[in-house]
Amino acid sequence: MMPWLYSALGLLILLLAGDALVRGAVNLSLRLGVPALIVSLTIVAFGTSAPELLIAIKAVSHNADGIALGNVVGSNTANILLVLGIPAMMRALHTSECSTRKNYIFMLGASVLFIGLAFCGTFTIWSGLILLAALSGVLGVAFHEARNHRRNGNGCAAETDLEEIEEADPDMPYWRVCTYLLLGLVGLPLGADMLVDNATVIARLYGISETVIGLTLVAVGTSLPELATTVMAALRRQADVALGNVIGSNMFNLLAIIGVATFIGPISVDPEFLRFDLWVMLAASLLLIPFVFFKQDITRTWGVILTALYLAYLFVLF
Repeated sequence: MMPWLYSALGLLILLLAGDALVRGAVNLSLRLGVPALIVSLTIVAFGTSAPELLIAIKAVSHNADGIALGNVVGSNTANILLVLGIPAMMRALHTSECSTRKNYIFMLGASVLFIGLAFCGTFTIWSGLILLAALSGVLGVAFHEARNHRRNGNGCAAETDLEEIEEADPDMPYWRVCTYLLLGLVGLPLGADMLVDNATVIARLYGISETVIGLTLVAVGTSLPELATTVMAALRRQADVALGNVIGSNMFNLLAIIGVATFIGPISVDPEFLRFDLWVMLAASLLLIPFVFFKQDITRTWGVILTALYLAYLFVLF
């Protein structure tokens, strides 16, 4: 029982530390005069992926490649089926009003690139460089479009940018900024150590593969922030935030997490990923086509279907 409790405690520390790091980094950047636009495109995006990144780095350094890859692949599947499914059961997501085609195409491209590199058998540092180069291209396009949108907007664009960054408080005192940064920098590696170490113990204790642990326990745990964000977006009728949150998170998981983790060491691909899990991830991504291209809403019925599909996936895994 203790490994489960320590895993849960490690996950809680990771989530709290990740939130603290984002708050500290965002407000330090704003205090130093970094534009809110750049903060939202870089620091917030990378900061919210910090728990997944630390888990991947820790897992690779301990030769637990199944946990590293399982976390990314499982999180992407959970983000679509669970993170969109559960909020939709509470309140329909009016995705027909969203314009996310370009980012969705980028996400599909990232998924295909990731799967293609996985079939090489191992993610090497060269694979990581390819993934990070693709991420740089996506960020470049996003920054260019955001800058043009800001230039074409009204004079309140800077204030609007700040309002869109939930953690932004330009008047936060430096002592509080430093406290957030310290909590994040100390808590992230501590939480990652606890979670990965005890997840590995659980896998060995119950005869479950590290890959399955990564795809389930670790993946669902690290998807909790996205789930909380999407639930709030659904309740506030902000379907664009909900869908954009999932698409952006999935892109960062595929391109940034494994891309950076390859600098720690090569990541071997379990053959089971190639036979099943990667295709489930891609199929889940393709399920968004009606909502992105054909202006369909994610109704309560769809929420039930998406959630049921995820539960069926878990049943097959176990």
